[in-house]
Amino acid sequence: MPRTFFIVLAVQFLSTIADNAFLIVAIARVIEQSAAAWVIPVLKVSFTLFYVLLAPLVGPLADSFPKGRVMLWANFLKVCAVLLLLGGIDPVLALACGGLGAAIYAPAKYGLITELLPADELVRANGFFEGTTVCAVIFGTALGGLLISAVMPHVNLSSSISYLGGTSTALIAGMLCLLALYSSATLLSLGVRDNGVRYPGHSIHPVALIQRFFKENKMLWRDPLGGLSMAVTTLLWGVGATLQLIVLRWASESLGLSLTQAAYLQGVTAVGVIVGAILASRYVRLARATHLLPLGVVLGLLVPVMLLVHSVLMAALLLMVVGALAGYFVVPMNALLQHRGCTLLTAGRSIAVQGFNENAGMLLMLALYALATATQADLRILITSFGVLVSVTMLLILVLQRQQGVLQTTTGQTCS
Repeated sequence: MPRTFFIVLAVQFLSTIADNAFLIVAIARVIEQSAAAWVIPVLKVSFTLFYVLLAPLVGPLADSFPKGRVMLWANFLKVCAVLLLLGGIDPVLALACGGLGAAIYAPAKYGLITELLPADELVRANGFFEGTTVCAVIFGTALGGLLISAVMPHVNLSSSISYLGGTSTALIAGMLCLLALYSSATLLSLGVRDNGVRYPGHSIHPVALIQRFFKENKMLWRDPLGGLSMAVTTLLWGVGATLQLIVLRWASESLGLSLTQAAYLQGVTAVGVIVGAILASRYVRLARATHLLPLGVVLGLLVPVMLLVHSVLMAALLLMVVGALAGYFVVPMNALLQHRGCTLLTAGRSIAVQGFNENAGMLLMLALYALATATQADLRILITSFGVLVSVTMLLILVLQRQQGVLQTTTGQTCS
């Protein structure tokens, strides 16, 4: 693995820790403001929105400049998001600014990996990347719980940067920790060297960008392997983002845990994901990624088992198993999608198409969850519905894949 790859890993680690802690702090701020329960899923929506709205732009943007520079700009936007939260801006708007940075950041970081490495190294690289990311999710989720806990010192800021309108908050110290993490990721991005890969330029007119983007989107969906892997990752990203919030609610209502304790429990799922990602990077080759589709059906069947669990220990064990299956399944499918995308398109544009579809799925699922929360839908119905959705959809994908007789072919070339 080249040195630049490990610098990108370090940037990803710090930025992801901050992203996950940021969400927990924002949720705590919403609760502190006594906002309606449906605002919590809207926080996640606001972070995800720019992935969809800017999808036609962020791919060409990542391909038009050295990707290390794009990562630098993106992380700086996340620094600005925390500064907005410190300034008293509504948490939904602050997270939207962070989501803008994340939307720009994604094609650059994933596109750089596909440029640096050959196809037969992508599963291994994704194992490293997902393992690092999930470690960061664990630490970030736990850190978020710590940042909103009573152990954090009380900090008084000067009137020049205190909350607008004099609103008080006990979360200032936590916000300053987030600021330090994002600032460190921004500075570390300076060490990502230009790898010299360049792509032909094209019009940046909005109409031309949108037309080209949807043409590329159609191309990837129509590719047998690209469409298959896109369907799987879109489904799992959408359900996974919603289950993150459902687990917080379930831990509170069924297990009687506080938000801080629920955040720690949520991190257990991430431990399972990293175990699954490590196993996948070691034992699964890219050419056999589609053989893992039955695991998606099993994954969906495990979700409603949450309703039978009433102890923290059993909950932790169940969430770890679910996480391990998800990690073992998603890492090879994600590597397959990256390979097909950069083969058919370019590294940055293929990741932008992937991000558009996966985050559109997340927005749809989160909107449905926000609606269900606003109408006070029963938690048991929600958990069962999401489990059935995953199993039935994965079963349909599996049947279609076998009917079409999709076979995998890969090359050892990079996407340069």
